Amino acid sequence: MRKIKIGTRASRLALWQAEFVAAQLKKFFPTLEIELVKVHTTGDKILDAPLAKIGGKGLFTKELELQMAAGAIDLAVHSLKDVPTELPEGFKIAAITKRAQPFDAFVSNNFSTFDALPKNSVVGTSSLRRAAQILSLRPDLLIKNLRGNVETRLKKMDAGEFDAIILAAAGLERLGHTSRIKEILTQIIPAAGQGALAIETRADDDEIFSLVQVLNDDETFEAVKVEREFLTEVGGSCQIPVGIFANVDDDKINVQALIASTDGRKVVRASEVVTLKNIQGLGKKIAAQLLDSGGKKILETLNP
Repeated sequence: MRKIKIGTRASRLALWQAEFVAAQLKKFFPTLEIELVKVHTTGDKILDAPLAKIGGKGLFTKELELQMAAGAIDLAVHSLKDVPTELPEGFKIAAITKRAQPFDAFVSNNFSTFDALPKNSVVGTSSLRRAAQILSLRPDLLIKNLRGNVETRLKKMDAGEFDAIILAAAGLERLGHTSRIKEILTQIIPAAGQGALAIETRADDDEIFSLVQVLNDDETFEAVKVEREFLTEVGGSCQIPVGIFANVDDDKINVQALIASTDGRKVVRASEVVTLKNIQGLGKKIAAQLLDSGGKKILETLNP
């Protein structure tokens, strides 16, 4: 089998993810030659502004897609939550790996739980989704924008800029920072696809598509399909505070979702439990419920 090139962002977490995919492929194809190609994306270069203000999810995928189109790489590995729900023509998600921890983590040097934070504590996050839910639970807290890779964010907290920061638990665990996690915040609904890795290929590259299909996890694929369908319906991106989590348990799927105002004062929620045979259109159904119960008005205030 020929050598393949995997495109990845250059951050330590992105490299871990690409190396993980490479190692999994080697288990199935021991003689396969694999090269990792580092690509610097716009999202990695602009670190002084919130993602919502500079363009959202495509900031982390566009340059990798350009490299694929040019034939410089054969596939790209992404955090699924960073991948737009609509891909440019000529590309497709060929596989989604088994999901790791889907929830956010509470990290603090001085407080053991989220509830233990004193009034006016400064909490760091770059996510509108996290900020809205934090303020909904604790309107007495102060949110401060926090960008950068995992290590950069931890260093900023260690330097005293924040009383606590909120990060994806999966990223912390993958980089060996599990000990920094004080609490898993199951009360905060994750981003669509959080914890899963997406393998993107050219739509016409049947050889690479077939190759990476061995890494696809069927349960995760079904769950995130519902999440991304929901996101498409509500127009979800880094620019609006929405969250959704679908969990497959035997023959059923349990879904929780919300739309919130950026200040957390208005939150509409929905939940569904259905059998997997009734999964068709579930994301659209939940989106319609939320939009009809006040979510549309919230979104209209965000995008007048």
